[in-house]
Amino acid sequence: MRIYALAASDLDDKIEAELLRTLKPHAAPVVVTSVDRTGTLVATGGADGVVKVWDIRGGFITHTFHGHSGLVSALHFFEVDPSRTGDDESSKKRKRKSKGDEGQIEANGETTVGYRLASGGEDGKVRIWNLHKRNSAATLDAHMSVVRTLDYSPDENLLLSGGRDKTVILWDARSWKARSTVAVLEEVESAGFLQQGTLFYTGGETARLRVWAVDSGRELTEEQDEGTETEAIQEVLHHPDWSYLLTVHADQTLILHSIQDLDAITPSTQSIPPVSILRRICGSHGQVIDVAYIGTDKNMLALATNSEDVRIINISSPQTSSSTNGNSSQEGNYFGADVALLKGHDDIVIAMDIDWSGHWLATGAKDNTARLWRLDPTSNSYESYATFTGHAESLGAVTLPKSVPQPDSQAFKDPLNHPPSFLITGSQDQTIKKWDIRHVSAGAESSKPPKSAYTRKAHEKDINALAVHHSSQFFASASQDRTVKIWTVEDGSTVGILKGHKRGVWSVQFSPPGTSLHIPGASGSGSGGNKGFVLTGSGDKTVKIWSLADYSCLMTMEGHTNSVLKVVWLPPSVGTLPETVDEDEGDEFASAPAKVDRSKNPLVASAAADGLVKIWDAQSGECASTLDNHTDRVWALAVRPTSASSSSPSTSLPPSRKQRLWSPPRLQ
Repeated sequence: MRIYALAASDLDDKIEAELLRTLKPHAAPVVVTSVDRTGTLVATGGADGVVKVWDIRGGFITHTFHGHSGLVSALHFFEVDPSRTGDDESSKKRKRKSKGDEGQIEANGETTVGYRLASGGEDGKVRIWNLHKRNSAATLDAHMSVVRTLDYSPDENLLLSGGRDKTVILWDARSWKARSTVAVLEEVESAGFLQQGTLFYTGGETARLRVWAVDSGRELTEEQDEGTETEAIQEVLHHPDWSYLLTVHADQTLILHSIQDLDAITPSTQSIPPVSILRRICGSHGQVIDVAYIGTDKNMLALATNSEDVRIINISSPQTSSSTNGNSSQEGNYFGADVALLKGHDDIVIAMDIDWSGHWLATGAKDNTARLWRLDPTSNSYESYATFTGHAESLGAVTLPKSVPQPDSQAFKDPLNHPPSFLITGSQDQTIKKWDIRHVSAGAESSKPPKSAYTRKAHEKDINALAVHHSSQFFASASQDRTVKIWTVEDGSTVGILKGHKRGVWSVQFSPPGTSLHIPGASGSGSGGNKGFVLTGSGDKTVKIWSLADYSCLMTMEGHTNSVLKVVWLPPSVGTLPETVDEDEGDEFASAPAKVDRSKNPLVASAAADGLVKIWDAQSGECASTLDNHTDRVWALAVRPTSASSSSPSTSLPPSRKQRLWSPPRLQ
């Protein structure tokens, strides 16, 4: 156990922590802790069944309690009025003491007589410890499984206990007998009183925050959908001065729930809506599989995080995010703040793609379905537009057209009401499907599911990636069978096959319009002509550039020590990579050996299982920079569009808000 002194920094808004002392509280692991309201005492419960109370400032033990037959799983300090409990010790002491001693006893009683500590164990028992007399005041034996939470209401003189036996028990502190038992029907991990003890909340394995009436034991919140195992509530934090509850979830997410509407609850209230969410705070995204810039200004990121849900996070500065989000209650004005959660898939989301406008997101998942999402950050609306079913196995790739409509068209002026014209999906069932979105109506969730325009047996193994040409006439598919195939969007016929990789191909990208390469000595034409080029990354640790004129390999770039998982073309931009790494940019550049004029030589980026992101000069094939901040494989890369790479004014950014394409590395 470590004790720190916390102090606000004079230079910024950070908190400075100073380690005061380190203690070993138990011979066995510490399972649970609790701090009293004054912040002077901390209780620790160990796997050895012992409860200890410590003076925080002094670092010494004040009490040691034995009695639990197994590990201690819950602790809670509380204060009682001795006259309202079964052990009215102040009156007993007065009978035994002389008149001259009463003043001292009362003075001591003001600070210690009413102090109690409740502990719950895996034996299902709740023990009440009298800190003044240093003994056990009561043993409450009613739970059939581990007791996980305790709370006390001085207004109602009730002690609450909840456990994994799926019940909450309310104990009368006067007699220490159960006043009522509430069947919650889920394992309870946290519970507590609200509204001066007239209500209580519960949270547990189904990830639902529920509100109950104390007098009737009836649930007030309306029926809610159950969450997944990774969303389970592990703790609910509440303070009397807070207007919200803070839930802690198994996926390391914190959610703030508003409880202001609970003030309007009366004894006649039959039901209330589920407690509204104010804000999400993600402690860890886990394994990030894919990323995509979304929104008109591309100031948000969609993250596929090895979960069935897609996270939307803010990547703009506080000065610009408030106007973009359009919802002040969200309070997500800081970099990396969670904005929304896209729920709909039943299994892990593997692939994502965004259209030219940033308002339409396609996702593919292990539940064998693809979904199209309508994203409107301005009105804080993120909804599922349609679900596409038909593949027999997991979807490993999805892609949307990137062609920008004419500036005078309605699709350009109002992209939110004009979804992309089609969606291409690829699956582990080795087929590709085209879906005509123009015939899909909004709310296709409940109506007749859309049918594919065509299905083609594309490869001999899993399909890992798809990409649509900027003309929207062709698309490419990359597979574990070591090949990349070029197809026509119209009828799904094969027009070319790229052969040369020695392992499965993980990523494929068409070059942006206007890309020019003239590679001396390259096989074939050495130029893609008007058709452009294809960039691929493979499990053979190489990155290749191919000509669309004759489907020949123009260049092979070697340097990664493990599978190349993602490749992208970097938009053209006037500027150079620095020769050396500046001290204040040490976290952005691992190496930058030579200047490269990006206005003349196109650049490409690759991410690999060796944890490296490499920037390549597509003209010479030389590595221009290596970014090595990651410590594990890098699955995803996303390029934020700039005015130089987009013909759409809506996707252009003012110069002051443009970001360097390789900064910050933690987002890549």
